[in-house]
Amino acid sequence: MSGAHPPRVVLVTGVSRYLGAQVAARLAADSRIERVIGLDDREPTGEQATILADSVEFVRADIRTAQPAAVIADNRVQTVVHLAIASAADPNAGGRAAMKEQNVIGTMQLLAACQQAPELRKVVFRSSTAAYGVSFRDPAVFTEDTEPRDTPRGGFARDVLDIEGYLRGFRRRRSDVAVTVLRFAPLIGRRANTSLTRYFSRAVVPTVLGRDPRLQFVHVDDALEILHRAVTEDHPGTFNVAGAGVIMLSQAVRRAGRIGVPIPEPALSAIGRGGANFSLDQLDLFVHGRVVDTGRLIREFGVIPRPTPVAFEDFLRGISGVLPREAIGAVEQRILAGLRRSRAAVR
Repeated sequence: MSGAHPPRVVLVTGVSRYLGAQVAARLAADSRIERVIGLDDREPTGEQATILADSVEFVRADIRTAQPAAVIADNRVQTVVHLAIASAADPNAGGRAAMKEQNVIGTMQLLAACQQAPELRKVVFRSSTAAYGVSFRDPAVFTEDTEPRDTPRGGFARDVLDIEGYLRGFRRRRSDVAVTVLRFAPLIGRRANTSLTRYFSRAVVPTVLGRDPRLQFVHVDDALEILHRAVTEDHPGTFNVAGAGVIMLSQAVRRAGRIGVPIPEPALSAIGRGGANFSLDQLDLFVHGRVVDTGRLIREFGVIPRPTPVAFEDFLRGISGVLPREAIGAVEQRILAGLRRSRAAVR
């Protein structure tokens, strides 16, 4: 359902990061919205500071404390857009314990503040398709009603599941507040800077030996458009957000002009623990892949995100060092020959 009156005052969390800054600036440029307040526990710097300057009112506050409650109440906030969610690949996450405190405890405190805000009318949460987890028993395509078959191994996915549970409880307590949960596929695009875009930008890309998963992405510009509409229109409920179609991991590596190096899963896990910014969430994605149905999003929002292969092509326009396909093939053959020799020696 669309056509609602846009809120006068919007609070956006996580504005020191790329997505939060972009969403806050975009909302501030909407003449129908009177004020946009950006909240984070650290000052925005660099591009984020430039984007927010002169348009977004920045408030330094920690969502893990009671500070946001005063911000929401004193400014008569009508919509909260919660983007301050950290993943294991976030350089500022500070380890698993700090990440869980930021994600789970922080969201609990924020929702407690929202529950006490009489003028609040909407909460928008940036979730993730990681909420579905991954296992060998999963369906080929996830819908919003699909329950995880197994508890996800990755901390980020478990945090997302916990947060969505708290949001369901909040919805029951404040039935007058519209809650929109957007489960995004991994973001891609020439302007995106995520663990996956950094992964595909490496000269040598490690993959899981014997696995070639189906991947699905959403272009960052489409993500921004959908977040904007979730604020300015009324779309309560949970929605998968992804581009149609899939791309195999091997195809993505070749199109990026990179050299894929297949590594046994335990060794790749060790590489991740050694500082390569691989989380269990991302490793599981490289093993199983994940594809979601977006019919509910298209029907409700009237938006069709650009297809996954098109979004990935846009990302490729922003990277450098692309190798010719014949050179990639020659190197890969040498790597595979070396792996075969190693297996023969073990036998």
